[in-house]
Amino acid sequence: MKSQVFNPYLPSYEYIPDGEPRVFNGRLYIYGSHDKFNGDVYCQNDYVCWSCPETDLSDWRYEGVIFKKVQDPRNADGSHALWAPDVCQGLDGKFYLYYCLDFLKEIGVAVCDEPAGKYEFLGFVRWPDGRVLGTENDTRQFDPGIFIDDDERIYLYSGNSPRYADMPNLDKNSQKMELEKDMLTIKSAPVENLPIITAAPGTEYAEHPFFEASSVRKINGKYYFIYSSTWMHELCWAVADTPLGDYRFGGVLVSNSDIGANGNTEALNYRGNTHGSVAFVNGKWYVFYHRQTNRHFFSRQACAEEIKFDGEKFYQAEVTSCGLNGGPLKDEGTYEARIACHLYSKNGTTESLAEQQNENHPAFTQEGEDREDNPNQYINNMRDGATAGYRYFNFEKANQISVTTRGTASGKFIVKDERFGKVVAEIKIEPSEKWQTFTAPLSIDDGKHPLYFTYEGEGYADFLRFGF
Repeated sequence: MKSQVFNPYLPSYEYIPDGEPRVFNGRLYIYGSHDKFNGDVYCQNDYVCWSCPETDLSDWRYEGVIFKKVQDPRNADGSHALWAPDVCQGLDGKFYLYYCLDFLKEIGVAVCDEPAGKYEFLGFVRWPDGRVLGTENDTRQFDPGIFIDDDERIYLYSGNSPRYADMPNLDKNSQKMELEKDMLTIKSAPVENLPIITAAPGTEYAEHPFFEASSVRKINGKYYFIYSSTWMHELCWAVADTPLGDYRFGGVLVSNSDIGANGNTEALNYRGNTHGSVAFVNGKWYVFYHRQTNRHFFSRQACAEEIKFDGEKFYQAEVTSCGLNGGPLKDEGTYEARIACHLYSKNGTTESLAEQQNENHPAFTQEGEDREDNPNQYINNMRDGATAGYRYFNFEKANQISVTTRGTASGKFIVKDERFGKVVAEIKIEPSEKWQTFTAPLSIDDGKHPLYFTYEGEGYADFLRFGF
């Protein structure tokens, strides 16, 4: 690789949630919705695309805007937002983008000659008589996932669920259907796919009910359905023998709070929804998901991890700071504090909502307005007992460690080689209105280790970076 790559893997000014990974012609493309920094609703920006060579997952390229919200004929004034999309290459070689506009019930389709070119509106998914799916008494469509099988049959998955069993259904469901080769017309009527939360009790989905984020992959002749559960922080998988068959629950792929990984039962990040899928890239399986920032659900960022797959089963990936890097990070140079894979206060975590993640908690944030340049993200408000964790580094030669902070903090960072591990450094810090760097000796065993930075003292510290 040209350079190391971290989580989140895109520049820190970029807020791409719901990332659907697709490999076309030797490049990996990420198709997601597009949050605004400090936005007040989901997905306020137009669709953009990023891509990188399969052979270098550090070399991300901004492809620009691929579809604007005002291109949908229902949305000339731009009042509706483009929610989570999916893209496939059709039988004609063109690329088809499937999407929904926030609370509208239909699925729009756009088409382009290139994976990341300028998509043009094509039409709406419709019944054979021309009526648009999602009108009249149809189930609400949501988070479409598109899949073309080896036999050239085309399948569409859609739907969402109430988050809680006592919430009204509001025409929600998990659905699957077959499309004609025109990519728009329904060939076989939608049928129920996974049980939603009101139907999950007593089934294998009782602990992980379907919520949203439908995505399908064919692996070794089986069909893997990826979805987010009503817990929101986790992506799950199920498997069937045919595209429209009965999907059997498989397990959890990843939790953006690391719940369930290696037996962990605590939320080690501020919780919120996640959405993504899996991709086989240059001989390895990866799971793509997103995290929350800025004390709300509306500025989410793309992350990814290697994930173990034994030919039949996926095993839950732990969240790390080095997801696409191919191994631990080097013990040299400087690293942005924002690549923390764990972040929590002295009293743990909350949902990533301002009324919960309040002035007693740290948060990822940035300076300035929403933009497509000039990254400056940092961790805000590290108070006594707050911890930022980073996994993993390969230690060979580092013997000093530094932190760059500002704020009213008067105390020290205690650095450990595990969450509850050995203290390997104590870095004293002082109050400063401007960014200031503080250094201390580092004593750590050679090999692969995480680092956990816990602030102890008075006041607060904004945490910009650390280095060896």
